[in-house]
Amino acid sequence: MHQYLKAIGFSKIHTKKELKEILKQVENDFTKQTVVSYQEKNDYCELKKEFGQGIGISLCGELDENEEFDADYYFPYFEGSGITTRSEAVVEKRIENERYVGICEDPKVGISLIFHLQNGLEYMKEKQLGKRAVYNAATFSGLAVSGKILLPVKREQEPTKKEKENSENRKQLLNAARNGDQEAIETLTLNDIDTYSKVSYRLINEDILSIVDTYFMPYGVECDMYSIMGKILAVRERENILTGEKLYQMKLDVNELQFDICVPKEGVMGEPEMGRRFKGNIWLQGQIDFSG
Repeated sequence: MHQYLKAIGFSKIHTKKELKEILKQVENDFTKQTVVSYQEKNDYCELKKEFGQGIGISLCGELDENEEFDADYYFPYFEGSGITTRSEAVVEKRIENERYVGICEDPKVGISLIFHLQNGLEYMKEKQLGKRAVYNAATFSGLAVSGKILLPVKREQEPTKKEKENSENRKQLLNAARNGDQEAIETLTLNDIDTYSKVSYRLINEDILSIVDTYFMPYGVECDMYSIMGKILAVRERENILTGEKLYQMKLDVNELQFDICVPKEGVMGEPEMGRRFKGNIWLQGQIDFSG
């Protein structure tokens, strides 16, 4: 069973029989259906059923000429809001099934962000039409099964003009380094050594969470799993309409990227409020805007 079913309020599913009953509901009472040409006698179909605001289960598989649906795989989803990044994103197919991941190089983070593509069938249509392979707008979202609420870092003052300029310079250096600029690579290396030295000195008397405001790091062996800590910009309490389980949906600012996450209320340690921070591990999902 999918680990992140818990993230959308299905923590009470423990057996394959219970899972099959839920998936049967998706197949028989779906909210949205998307079909794309696949093979000579088969189409590929995605059935989505909502179980609350922005949350649901997607069931994908083949649809034959007799309208018989053969399920291939499923995944829980949470739809984010707004545009998270306008950096270039490309799509790659996974080895198994018709699953796709998006890969985004956003200079704010400094690493390649890999996310499960929620609108994979739209990409299949784009590919069949022979449209472009690089896109410039993506909306991220995250599913978490647990997390902690932390107090904000006390700042003596807002970022100065010089600090903002340094941040912009770093983004430019990262872009240049990705294009093979040796001088940019050396400058970034020296800056990182200097930062490491300063942090090591402060760690003698301070806790790391009072030094680091937000972070975005790969987690585990899956390519689209991340450990994050971000500032809470908004928080809403929602409910899975089938199970009645309570959920938190939060908009976070993580390394200057803004996106939504969904996490079960009972899995959160602390009380989420605007200005506080959320720390946890997420399965990163996203949608690419193919219209732009």
